[in-house]
Order: sequence, then C-alpha cells, then structure tokens
Amino acid sequence: MIFGRRAISKNIFMYSVILGFITAFLLTFVAIPSIISVAHKKKLFDEPGDRHSHTVNTPSLGGIGIFAGVIFSIILWTPFGVFGDLQYILCAFIIIFLIGAKDDIDPISPRAKLIGQVLAAFILVFKANVKLTSLYGIFGIYQISEPWSIALSMFTILVIINAFNLIDGINGLSASVSALISLTLGTWFLMVDRVELAIVAYALAGSVIAFLKYNITPAKIFMGDTGSLLCGLVASILSIKFIELQRDLPLDSAYAFKSAPAVAFGIMILPLYDTLRVFIMRSLKGKSPLHPDRSHIHHLLIDSGLTHMQSTYVLVGVNLLFIFMVVSFQSMGNLNLLILILLIATLLSVVLYMIAQNKKKSTLS
Repeated sequence: MIFGRRAISKNIFMYSVILGFITAFLLTFVAIPSIISVAHKKKLFDEPGDRHSHTVNTPSLGGIGIFAGVIFSIILWTPFGVFGDLQYILCAFIIIFLIGAKDDIDPISPRAKLIGQVLAAFILVFKANVKLTSLYGIFGIYQISEPWSIALSMFTILVIINAFNLIDGINGLSASVSALISLTLGTWFLMVDRVELAIVAYALAGSVIAFLKYNITPAKIFMGDTGSLLCGLVASILSIKFIELQRDLPLDSAYAFKSAPAVAFGIMILPLYDTLRVFIMRSLKGKSPLHPDRSHIHHLLIDSGLTHMQSTYVLVGVNLLFIFMVVSFQSMGNLNLLILILLIATLLSVVLYMIAQNKKKSTLS
C-alpha cells in the first residue's frame, strides 16, 4: 500500500510539472504579441549599435511575458504541501523583474542593477536557504564555515545571473540555453521528488520555448534584461540546489552525482565559460572586466561567417555535448573534471578565434 501511495504521489507530481510547463508556454505565447504591439505603439525599442548584432529597431520587453508565464505557472501548479521556501524565491523573482523591466524601458546605472541583484541574492541565501555549504573536496576542502558559505553563495548567484545577461547577444541563444539547462536540471529534480524545483525549472522552459517563436530570426522581440536576469536567477537556484541536494541522496542512488559542482559547471558551460573568458581577455588588455565589447563567443561565430540562428544551433549543440560529457565522466572527481572541462572549452574557443580572425583577414584582402 505504501508503494502504491508513493506511485500515485509521483504521478500527481509529474502531472503538476507537465501542466506547469504547458501553462507557462501558453501564457507566454499569448502574451508576447500584445507586448510587441504595445512596444511599437510606445516606441520602446532596442536600437542598433556597434555592439549589437541586430540592424533594425526591436522591442526588448519579451522578459515581461516570460516572467508572467513563470510566476503564474508556479503559483497555480505547485502543490500547497511542498510550496515551502518558494515564497521567498518568488520575492527574489519580483525584485529581478522590477530592475530588469526598469532597465529595459528606461536604462538604469550598473550600480543600481547590482544593488537589486544583491538584494535578490540576499533573500535567496538567508530566507530560501539557497546556499552552498561544501566544496565537495575541491582543493581538499569539504565543509565550509557559515561566513564563507554566505559569501560563496552570494557570489555564485551574482555570477550566474550576469552570465546569462552577457550571452543574450544574438537571436535565440539565451532562451535556447535557458531551456536546455532548465529541462536538464528540472528532470533531475523530478526524479528525486523535488517537485517544487522541477516546476520552477519546467515553467521557465515552457516560457522561453514559447518566447523563441518570436525571437528566432527575424526577431520580433528580445527578452531584454527582464528575461535574461530572470533566466540567470532561476539557473543559479537550480544549480545550487542540485549541488546541495546530493548530500541528501543515498550513495547508491541512481541519481547521485559523484562530482556535483563540476557537473553543474558543465551543464552551464556556455554562460559560465564565456563570462570567465571575456573577463580574463579584457583584464589582459588592461580594460575593466565590465567594459562592453564584441569579444563574446557568439560574436566570434558571427564574425566567422555564421548567421544568428546557425551560431545559436552550434552553441546549444556544444553545450549539450558538454552535458553528456560531464555526466559520463563524473567519476573523475571535481577538480579533474573541472580541469578537463576548461581545457576542452579553451581549445574550442582558441580554434574559433583563429577562424574568426582568418575570416576578417580574407574579407579585408
């Protein structure tokens, strides 16, 4: 009888996750055309520029539709008994939405955006318990003290939020990568009976997949900071919880990962590695790591001759291959697997840089 009840409960949870995905998809799909119409009437456009890859005025308020789909779906379909800390997560969502929407409509200073992100991260760490408590043997460190745990967790959340914001530079990329990552982690949460996190993941996936209908070339709308910051926030929550929940699983569980931090890094390789690479490159050139330029991986693909959507397909495909790789080689240990990930990613980016440079030379000659 116990096993029967557990099976029924699992089925109910699965239905909730599926319905959450469908609801988020439909709401965002229906909302985006109205947002596009209002943006055109009010002339709320993202104008072309030297660092932008688009050539026509395009609305950048798609994140409003994504936010609506995610929030509505989570509230509607999360079972009351497991809602738990989601109330605090939703508070963080609202803060990110407010600063993102304000920046998309009337740009605000980087300092103001950072303050809002810090406040959202603070709520997640102190109220929702989205917190890293161990390095799982990286550099020989396991359990970390509370102050270091808070600092590391806040830093991780801020890095992931801004990493997704930085890759939002070509049509379809940020939404596609967000869908891939959220579906991957959401499926794992469903398998380990964390339905509340699975619904968050699948709600985001449903919303960004619906948004893709209007964001593929020729893009009718961009997700803007509202969308990219929300995608980054959700990814930070899912990745930290993925790492931390490993400790609650039996060692012989089919869903336990031996190198969880490295696996999480591999799952989010594109936004995290691209951010790391760009910051290092800018610093080596004597520029501020926050100085905007066209040195991102997606810019290199465009410079090498690919279209927006071709570049997106390549990057999503590479990210998917990294996911298969880290899952297959998880037994290597965290540090060894991290080194392998960084070596392969660096090699691929060097080859891409050389191709882009040769393309530029041949064009000039």
